[in-house]
This record gives sequence, C-alpha cells and structure tokens, in this order.
Amino acid sequence: MGNELILKYFPQLSDIQKQQFAELKNLYEEWNRQINVISRKDIDELYTRHVLHSLGIAKIIQFKPGTSVMDVGTGGGFPGIPLAILFPESNFYLVDTIGKKIKVVNAISESLGLDNVEGVQKRAEKVKYEFDFIVSRAVTYLPKFNQWIKGKFNSESFNTIPNGLLYLKGGDLTRELEETKRPFVSYDLTNYFSEDFFETKKVIYLKGF
Repeated sequence: MGNELILKYFPQLSDIQKQQFAELKNLYEEWNRQINVISRKDIDELYTRHVLHSLGIAKIIQFKPGTSVMDVGTGGGFPGIPLAILFPESNFYLVDTIGKKIKVVNAISESLGLDNVEGVQKRAEKVKYEFDFIVSRAVTYLPKFNQWIKGKFNSESFNTIPNGLLYLKGGDLTRELEETKRPFVSYDLTNYFSEDFFETKKVIYLKGF
C-alpha cells in the first residue's frame, strides 16, 4: 500500500507525481538509517501516517499556481514535501530548528527533483517573509503556535479561501481552540479518508492574522 493509497484519493496524478510519491518510501528508509527522522513503527505506515495525512490539507484547498506556503516545524518534510509534489506550481518554504532534519528535507527534495521546495534551519519567529498560507502538523499548542506566525501572512488572497493557517492535529481540541480566541473552521479527515488512523484527525483553518 504505497502509491495505491495515494491514487485512491488523488487519482489525477501525472506520471511524474506518481513516480515521486513512489520514491518516498525508499528515500525515507535510506535517510532514516542515517538520521532518525521518522519513528521505526511509522516508517512502515509512511503513506498513511505521513504522506496521506499531509495531503489532508489538499482536501480543504487546491493551491493555485504561484501560492507561497511555509511549513513550520516540518521535521522530515511533512506536510510540505507531499504538498509540494501535489502542487508543483506553488512554492514551499520548509523550516525547522533542527539542522539534521532540514538536511534530510533538502536531500529528498533534490532526489525527487522538487525545485519548488526550500528547506531552512530557522525558528518561525525569525522568518522575515510573508506567505499566502502556513501549514503545520501538531508542532505545539495552537495558541503558542499562533504567536510564532503572527504577521507572516500576505494581505491579498487569490485562492478559494482567504490566506491563513492550515493546521493538522488529532484528538480533543476543544480547550485548545477555545484558548486560541480566533474564529476557526474544523475539518474532520474522516470525511475524506476511510482509514482508522484518521478517526480523530482534523485540519484546523484560521484566517491569516
């Protein structure tokens, strides 16, 4: 279950995209032997727990060509790398504070021929650019995360939803969202994916601020 799983939900992939998604497992296995970026149990479930989970964002929005996206706390490249494969005409800026993880991000991007990805070792607060969207996957408590990314959104929107944050997270988010004190939309990934892994998984959308 690798590419078959991705094609189940994203059947319109080009031959290049199919090849890139197919190569992910070998690349991550190879790098994981050198630098542990994904837990050993998760590497066997790479396509469900990492690749398809990342692509949950693509069920909420189809980034238009020219969209700029920052992935904060990208780790080994999630959700940024799968999204960059799916949206080759959008630009992805992947940041993490851990240099060895960014080394993996850039090496895998280069191996896949992704010229729309730039991995940088940096704290999100130190990034000087503005973006159309910021994506992330359960990096920290949402109110704290919002402090890191405040003021980092472009003011003009051209996608189907206004510029903002798309945050992948699971579990009971009631308190976290209350403390965020911002309007939000919560999307249950069970509406899009049937695998058990997605039972409590959500995409939280907050308009740019």
